[in-house]
Amino acid sequence: MTFTWADFVSAEPRFAETVQRRFEKYPHHVLGTLRGDGSPRLTGLEVAFRFGELWLGMMPNSRKAQDLLRDPRFAVHANPGAGDRMEDGDVRVGGRAVEVTDAAVLARFAETVAPPLPFHLFRADLAEVVRTGMDGDELFVQVWRPERALRTVRRRGDDSPPREEG
Repeated sequence: MTFTWADFVSAEPRFAETVQRRFEKYPHHVLGTLRGDGSPRLTGLEVAFRFGELWLGMMPNSRKAQDLLRDPRFAVHANPGAGDRMEDGDVRVGGRAVEVTDAAVLARFAETVAPPLPFHLFRADLAEVVRTGMDGDELFVQVWRPERALRTVRRRGDDSPPREEG
């Protein structure tokens, strides 16, 4: 089953807004793909939120595009920014990259984003969205997956057990 960014927004609007705002804070992020031998590859990437979708655009024949064409599994981690204070938390999205070849969709995307031409475009089919951060002296991890509602796990720096919410 396919879960688009719009599906995520519909399921968890406030969480989706927080995650999107975090990605839009900086233009460059880190994409994780799998090489042909199964080892991980990390590369820089810009993401775009348009038409209810999360898009991954890149140069044709780039290593990351070749990786995704061979094995569509990916994770994209938002740029943490400068300094050591992550006020907005740390976010990442994982799933499968769906190649877009429809000329009309590519043209519509190019009109709104103006990528360098030519470009390769993938739509994100979401499998997981995660946000990690600090709330006072507690670490929290928010996890959304299509098959279950948003859940939050909180943990203190002492020996107390983690608490799950949601």
